[in-house]
Amino acid sequence: MAKLVLDAGHGGFDTGATYNDRQEKEDNLNLALKVGEVLSNMGYEVLYTRISDIYLSPFERAQIANNSNADYFIAIHRNSYPEDNVYSGVETLVYDESGIKAEMAKKVNQELEKVGFKNLGINERPDLIVLRRSKMPSILSEVGYIDSDIDNKLFDEKFDEIADGIAKAISDTIQMGSTPIYGVQIGLFQNLGNAQFLVEQVMNQGFNAEVVYQEPFYKVWVLDGNTLDSAVELQSRLKDFGYDTLVVNR
Repeated sequence: MAKLVLDAGHGGFDTGATYNDRQEKEDNLNLALKVGEVLSNMGYEVLYTRISDIYLSPFERAQIANNSNADYFIAIHRNSYPEDNVYSGVETLVYDESGIKAEMAKKVNQELEKVGFKNLGINERPDLIVLRRSKMPSILSEVGYIDSDIDNKLFDEKFDEIADGIAKAISDTIQMGSTPIYGVQIGLFQNLGNAQFLVEQVMNQGFNAEVVYQEPFYKVWVLDGNTLDSAVELQSRLKDFGYDTLVVNR
């Protein structure tokens, strides 16, 4: 079974967003622990960046996941806005909208929409350190606005359903990912920045690319469909752009 790292955002002196007497760091930790409990009962190996009220930098959180050789990294947060009760809903953040991480983000939003949250979609955030520095597929879910009375009511009254929904979305995505997905490798690097630069370049050319870390290298894979035939056709298109190519599957 897959190894998962759950990251409860904020902690210690970093309370995160606040609303009346509510602190984001507490909501994040309570939900992360509950989601982890559900996933553990499903048979997954679950690790946490924190299980108590301590501060960790974003770099430390990514390092914990990388050092554990986890298969997925899932951060739990709550959203906020400068004015109270203006926005509500759930959104999930990803480094870029490609690969299995994007599928997981979509499924998390869909499951939380079933609970009653407004689905605000997924959002690319390559500037976030935990998403940029983690070597495995990673998402950061903003589970409702902490300054929204509507979202807080859902969070409190349907807490178990929320945890079950997030766990189901994660598990469903992992099971989907166990089916071979073919793609084309166009780069192999020891430096993450070089791999990310190539991803941006090939995505600007209209392809769907992502960085895949397989120790000790960062590989750039271009994905398009999930069959060998589609990968061979993709390989031909990439060769026309001058890339060295290798058909791969995961």
